[in-house]
Amino acid sequence: MRIALVINRDSGGIASGVAPEAIRARIAAAGLEALGEADPAAPLPARIAAAVAEPGIDAVVVAGGDGTVACAAEALVGGATPLGILPLGTMNLLARDLGLPLDLDGAVANLVQGTPRRIDVGTVNGRTFVINSVLGMPARVARHREAHRRQHALRTLLRWGVGLIRHLGRYPRITVTGTIDGTDRRLGARLMAVVVGDYVERPGQLLLRAPVDGGQLTLYVLANLSAWRSLRLALGFALGDWRRLPDVERMPVSELTIATHRRALRVMNDGEVLLIPSPLRYGIRRRALPVIVPRPADAATGA
Repeated sequence: MRIALVINRDSGGIASGVAPEAIRARIAAAGLEALGEADPAAPLPARIAAAVAEPGIDAVVVAGGDGTVACAAEALVGGATPLGILPLGTMNLLARDLGLPLDLDGAVANLVQGTPRRIDVGTVNGRTFVINSVLGMPARVARHREAHRRQHALRTLLRWGVGLIRHLGRYPRITVTGTIDGTDRRLGARLMAVVVGDYVERPGQLLLRAPVDGGQLTLYVLANLSAWRSLRLALGFALGDWRRLPDVERMPVSELTIATHRRALRVMNDGEVLLIPSPLRYGIRRRALPVIVPRPADAATGA
């Protein structure tokens, strides 16, 4: 199997001690041929674009977190070349959604033993996201995520929640007009999120989505969050029942437009903060991204 490998040295797992040389050694030991990068110092999007353009490859493999995966998805969506993931980020949300091994050896083995599965991706004004697109406090959320990048995923989420509570009182409420499947509605919120698929409630699993190929977006709106309500929301994350809280409004959508008097809105797509011109037009591309996942028998047995 011949792969184009891109390692994001800034991702949490790599920055905290997983050496790129060790990653390449494990890949070679598994019998995979990993092409070298022409310019490892180039910006990540350019490196991924060069990997996608390599002739005769069986997959593009990225080592990093959800931001790295989203960057690769942008380049691969709509094509036939599958994406392989070595989940070495802080949260690794897409890897968890797909049931990928979270350890390096298991993830490398999955590249050899796994099978391509086509999953949905969301779009906003032509930009691709694979997990969610968040409005309201993306810059502050991202800052807390970066500050605790090297922490354990659960601890990171709890500290993110504390930071969210601390800033809620000072962050202005956003008011927009949402056109949801053709119906206009005035929406006011401190935080809005457009999710590819939907979150499910499973004990011990935080922010897990299923299915990832159902052709649906879900809009979450958090409107009036006092300090107490914010604390209850953080507790709901820990207990796994946050979706049923009265402060959380959930709406399945197939198409969504968000308009405002502002010329542009700050949006956080899969952890990356962007300034996108208004109106924001959301859609879904069903089964547009092939990803290497465990075979069904492997997923069932944990092999």
